[in-house]
Formats: sequence, C-alpha cells, structure tokens
Amino acid sequence: AGGSALDAVEAAVRSLEDNPNFNAGTGACLTTEGNIQLDAGIMDGSALSVGAVADVQLIKNPISLARKVLESPHALLVGQGAQQFAQEKGISLCRLEDLMTERQHNKWKAATSPTSADEEKHGTVGAVALDTFGRLAAATSTGGILNKYPGRVGDSPLIGCGFYADENAAISCTGDGEDFIRLLIAKRAADFVARGDTARDAAQAAIAVLGAKATGTGGLIVVDRLGNVGFAWNSRHMSHAYMIEGMDEQITGV
Repeated sequence: AGGSALDAVEAAVRSLEDNPNFNAGTGACLTTEGNIQLDAGIMDGSALSVGAVADVQLIKNPISLARKVLESPHALLVGQGAQQFAQEKGISLCRLEDLMTERQHNKWKAATSPTSADEEKHGTVGAVALDTFGRLAAATSTGGILNKYPGRVGDSPLIGCGFYADENAAISCTGDGEDFIRLLIAKRAADFVARGDTARDAAQAAIAVLGAKATGTGGLIVVDRLGNVGFAWNSRHMSHAYMIEGMDEQITGV
C-alpha cells in the first residue's frame, strides 16, 4: 500500500511476537533459570542501517526495540543496557507473566538438557520485504532455544548470520544458531544473489553450505531486488508464507 519495507517487516514480526504459538516475544521459551531472554534484529538494505538487541528481558516486542536501535547511533545493544535504552525511548517494561505461556512453562519443567533433539527449538520468526521504491528489509526475532544457558545468544540478532539486507536481497534465518553464526548464512545468501542467483537458488545454495559444513539444521527466507521469493530448509519443517504483487492471497507452506 505504498509503505516502506522496513515498516512492513517490523509490523509482520510484531504480529508474530504477539502470537503465543511462536517462540518470540509472548510465548518465548525459557532459560535454564526460568527466565525469558529475547533477541531481535532488523536491517534496511537501502541504507545498510541495522539495529539489534540481545539478551533482553521484559520487553514485549523486541523487534520494535531493535528498530529504535537502528534509528540511533548504535547497532547492537544487550542486556540491561538495552532495557535502559528501551525505557529512554518510551518502551515500558512488561512483566514476566506477560511473556510466559503455560505451554512453554510446562516444556521448561520437563526439559532435561539444553541440547534436546526437539526441533521446536527452531522457533525463530522473521520477515523480508521489497517495497514499491525498490528498498529491501529484513527482520528476525526469537526466544532462542529451550533451556538455554543464561546469556546465550544465537544468530538472530547478529548481522549477516540470522538476518541481512542490502541492495540485492533480504534474508531472515532460523535454525541452530551457532552454526548460522560460524557460516554467516544470511550474508552468504545475499552474496549468492549478488553473483546472479535467483532468490530460490540462493536460498538452496546457502542451506547446501549449512549441510556440507555443519551438523546443525535450519532454514531461511529470501526476497531479491526483482521481487522473487525463495526459501529452503534442511530441518523437518519450516512454516512460511509469501505474497507478491498481483496475488489475491498469500501462499503458505510448512
């Protein structure tokens, strides 16, 4: 409707953070100590401006806090400093009870190890968009992995790892964060588009790198500068949806 890609991805991720069925914002998983620590990142590809937060608590919509960071001189704020910045920007703290769901609390009580084989740990949410002015943007938000070590940060708030946007493509990732960090999966996908790959081919090539060089699983979504969409994963499932100009309704899949 003529809005910006940056506004679009923030709005999309906020809606997912507010949905208790996803591991981001309300409904995020718990750490070993029973807390909720949230990570998020957002990037405007037209200006290469970025904002991210990590290990933040009591913030209902961390993606909007990341947007405030993007609009500041900073790129990444963590922990107490990020929460202080939120309050300075008029974002009030919520209660732990506002974020915790009965489902996640029960899963935490039943958890025995932070290395559980349960693939629900890939609960990251994200969005990518191209607007009518040709600007690309990406956003990612997560509660991390169930029963994670306090202070553990995955790929989601790290530029080029869990999200990235430039003049060629916008990417958002989900999966085993440590491997996405080591391999810079989001930036690799953008580079594949830059060399001439379509969004779909770039997504598949990035996941091929993940499969060849790591044991972790995951997936990603991509939109390129021409409006092509791509997605790929080597986990059992990855919920996704997309809509492009001329479509009456979105296409969804798992």
